[in-house]
Amino acid sequence: MFGCVFLYSYRYIMPLDDIRKIHIAKKESLERKGQNAYPISAKRTHTCEETVRDVESLLASEKEVILCGRIMALREHGGSTFAHIADGTGKFQIYAKKDSLGEAAYKEFLELFDIGDIVQARGVIFRTRRGEATLEVADVKMLSKSILPLPEKWHGLKDTEERYRKRYIDLLMNEEVREIFEIRSKIVKATREFLDSNGFLEVETSILQQIPGGASAKPFKTHLNALGMDLYLRVAPELDLKKLLVGGIERVYEIGRSFRNEGMDHSHNPEFTSLEFYCAYMDYKELMKFSEKLFEHIFRAVGKYPVLKYDDTEINLSGPWPRIEFAALFEKYLNIKYDDLNRDSLAKEAEKFGIKSERHLNKGQIGDLIYKKALRQKLVEPTFVIHHPAELAPLAKPLPDNPKYDARFQLIVNGWELVNAFSELNDPFLQRELFEAQEKQLRAGDEEAQRLDESFVEALEYGMPPAAGFAFGVDRLTALLTNSHSLREVILFPTMRPR
Repeated sequence: MFGCVFLYSYRYIMPLDDIRKIHIAKKESLERKGQNAYPISAKRTHTCEETVRDVESLLASEKEVILCGRIMALREHGGSTFAHIADGTGKFQIYAKKDSLGEAAYKEFLELFDIGDIVQARGVIFRTRRGEATLEVADVKMLSKSILPLPEKWHGLKDTEERYRKRYIDLLMNEEVREIFEIRSKIVKATREFLDSNGFLEVETSILQQIPGGASAKPFKTHLNALGMDLYLRVAPELDLKKLLVGGIERVYEIGRSFRNEGMDHSHNPEFTSLEFYCAYMDYKELMKFSEKLFEHIFRAVGKYPVLKYDDTEINLSGPWPRIEFAALFEKYLNIKYDDLNRDSLAKEAEKFGIKSERHLNKGQIGDLIYKKALRQKLVEPTFVIHHPAELAPLAKPLPDNPKYDARFQLIVNGWELVNAFSELNDPFLQRELFEAQEKQLRAGDEEAQRLDESFVEALEYGMPPAAGFAFGVDRLTALLTNSHSLREVILFPTMRPR
């Protein structure tokens, strides 16, 4: 009916809709023969990886092997056909010939099976004349008939958005993409290992919140019909986690999604994964040392220690890492004495970098914009930037000897902000005062200002122990450690504009 003359030649010359119709016709032909193109069960004795590992014993024993996987290549040679099938562990060659399968079964295999089909192949292992271990097929069963063909060319696809929209194809066709997400998984696993071994308790806190808090960010808003109330997707889990400190859980962490209704660029996505942890009786200085140990554990777990190569840059990851004050950065790289300038004079400096300072922005916010645009990228080796302006973090503790700045740090590597951390404010009176100042910022037009959360202030009034808090972006760290240049490369299903 279909003939083997166009065994895969048609994939590249026919319109997609015509190929789809052919594949549907093949599915229907299988069903007329009494075969289910999508059977309920499968049998597998070995993965491809296990077959490669145990190949010598399988050759010696002539033990029957059953493999399951997707056909990724087909090569017909007269009365025989070689194919490669791939599963989640690797790939293996199979060999079908008319003499072994029988003429009818072999003809069916040629005519009705395509690249992209998921199959079950049973047989024994032998070596070809070229020495390649191969499964000689005694029978082959369809497990999932592909209707759309795999693309001829996908690696290096210039339309990267197509890769992100069809990540499943990206994973099938690009081994290095799969490796990115394996490294991401190792990062999360290593983080858990380190925190668990240091006495932290992993928890889950609310995604839907009545008041968005824990970070300066514009939230997503939704509505709960059952209670007739507006809710927000969390911008950070911070306030809930600190309530747990009040409740006596002295070391606590969460790895999960947060959501911010902000711009999108190479280092920002509206939904992202972060780790936040809080440790009672630790301050920001101790936390920097603890952070170095955490990251060394992660870097070693993914094989990136002590030197990371990012493009043509080699980054020495071994600690201890240098500390530099926020204000000192301005003087070192821009010859600006931050403390000598008021809000308006700093706004004029910002104009030199193409930064427009809206009237509701205070001095610290303008300084932060300059820092992000002109200073952060100068920090290639891991560096702790410490003592940020107090206006930027209403949840951080001010320095006792200089309350214009906070007991805070960020970790910068290759220009990427990986960590934001500080000694946590636990004074309920000062916290209320700072929240009220944020409310004024909100009314003045700052959509990222934090809100007054009465329930959190009340929790502080019961007493929260002195503590340090830490947050890092899993997506950004993955991008850095996989030499990726956009968060969309390291998020399986990034937010995309509709077609």
